[in-house]
Amino acid sequence: MDSNNSDLITWQMLLRKSPEIIKNFPVMVKGLKMGNITDPVQPVGLGLCWENAVDSNPNGLAFLYEDSRFTYHEFNMWANQVSHYFIGKGIQKGDVVALMIENRPELMLCVIGLAKIGAASAMINTQQTTDVLVHSLNLVKPKHLIVGSELTDVVDSVKSELEFGADDYYCVADQDTSRDPGNVPAGYENLVTEIKSCATYNPDTTHNIYIDDPCFYIYTSGTTGMPKAGILKHGRWMKAFGGFGVGTVKLKPGDILYCSLPLYHASGLIVCWSSALAGQAGLAIKRKFSASNFWNDVRKFNANAFGYIGELCRYLIAQPERPDDQLNPINIMVGNGLRPTVWKEFKKRFDIETVYEFYGASDGNIGFVNMLNFDNTIGFTASPYAIVEYDKEADEPVKGADGFLKKLGKGQSGLLLAEISEKTPLDGYSDKAKTKKVIMTDVFEKGDRWFNTGDLIKDIGFKHAQFVDRLGDTYRWKGENVSTTEVENLIANYPKIDEVVAYGVEIPNTNGRAGMASITPNISLDDFDFKDLYSYIKSTMPLYAIPVFLRIKTAMDTTGTFKYKKADLKNEAYDIAKTDEPIYVILPGGDEFIPINAELLKKIDEGKYRF
Repeated sequence: MDSNNSDLITWQMLLRKSPEIIKNFPVMVKGLKMGNITDPVQPVGLGLCWENAVDSNPNGLAFLYEDSRFTYHEFNMWANQVSHYFIGKGIQKGDVVALMIENRPELMLCVIGLAKIGAASAMINTQQTTDVLVHSLNLVKPKHLIVGSELTDVVDSVKSELEFGADDYYCVADQDTSRDPGNVPAGYENLVTEIKSCATYNPDTTHNIYIDDPCFYIYTSGTTGMPKAGILKHGRWMKAFGGFGVGTVKLKPGDILYCSLPLYHASGLIVCWSSALAGQAGLAIKRKFSASNFWNDVRKFNANAFGYIGELCRYLIAQPERPDDQLNPINIMVGNGLRPTVWKEFKKRFDIETVYEFYGASDGNIGFVNMLNFDNTIGFTASPYAIVEYDKEADEPVKGADGFLKKLGKGQSGLLLAEISEKTPLDGYSDKAKTKKVIMTDVFEKGDRWFNTGDLIKDIGFKHAQFVDRLGDTYRWKGENVSTTEVENLIANYPKIDEVVAYGVEIPNTNGRAGMASITPNISLDDFDFKDLYSYIKSTMPLYAIPVFLRIKTAMDTTGTFKYKKADLKNEAYDIAKTDEPIYVILPGGDEFIPINAELLKKIDEGKYRF
């Protein structure tokens, strides 16, 4: 988030919120208490939260998808069949089952059924292919893989490299399988057919799940290569359920939250769904986000809340204004990444009262929530944290004369650190070595331990903060975290390139940073086939990770320790006035990189293209 001192929170602003604070204080405390369970043998978790909602609102809508509607009671019986089936197959608490299904009820069916057993769902990004997909699947050693038939071709192309037995592959047909199980491709068991004769009552296992038991593996791109599998335990689920659902969003039976975010990410699966589930409300699922159909879907589902990321809001605000923009039932939006340049305009244009912005990461131990509905803030947190001075040029925190890091105060931006303790543990990753890399020790005193978020935030007063920027070799684009190392490794495999340096650059009026790669070809530029390069890149990585810009270098600039000088490359970005080296772009809808000239540069900066 861009920020300035006009966004600092004052006593006057806080006093104006006092009636709202007094009114909602009991439920906020209830939510925070529910989210901070520390008893290691108290039954908790997603399955228990779900069953409590079923008991409270059995005939209320739980899920809405296209023209299908499912009550809590009927969906629970269906999910119980999944639980009993896999219990019969020997799946136990702590086992992993991988799910690769696009947004639809069958994905939630599997998530709930497995959660009741205590099995962890590995939420595979449905955009992953080839080597990245193989890595993600083999990384967490799942017992089974459940695939949507819309994605079996992708899985079939890498089956020989996967560590599954022939009988470990299941599939759900791409249709409403609650009415007809349909047919699935050869090589897969039809899960809906398999579970048909299983019991529909709640399994006993739901009450044997505790805060330290794993619930999900959520994949995040890191700075050291392939995706990392972040462990999200049932204790973390309770924090989201209590903090977001109970204490902040406060939906109720009959309310509907519309989610067009991918459910393999924490924003959709955990924030949006926990917000709906906490109020025994319905979750309206969209297969994929569509800016042109968004408000029509909202009206169709009569949704009064929706989940967002900043990029989604930017796409909506870029749509042509319509007379019925304000004729929608939405009064609450919950999400992250809404930029100050869009925040107030978005609320005004679509007549939305409340924005519950949050900050958090599936691999971290801290979350901020904008409970008080201030503008331009990620809100506050009850977790212990510190904002420390950071030297961007040296790419490291600044130490004081005493050898410890220097805390910053109100109005200052710095690196966010979250304290690791018994009350705020760090679940980390499946790879312990990668978890160790994000832990800092002896930060303010000998023996202390802190999680390095890798994010710059600004203290705007009264324990509230603003997001400023992402540090290091990971940048965010299209709502996804992109690892520069992963991009570099994949492009480096192209036989006509010797060196690659990847980084993120800002394009005016877009969210996040677009990918850019500086490359050194090993043949002359006249002989270099940019169309073939794009075809190769497109076949090896998800669309969101494909660099938007290419810069051609005869040799890479390095430091004395042979590190690439990314700071200069980021600053010069795709501005051809700052370098004599050729720069290319892949325009929206294009199929090859084309050279940027002054006219094209002007159009890009003026927002003539929708990246």
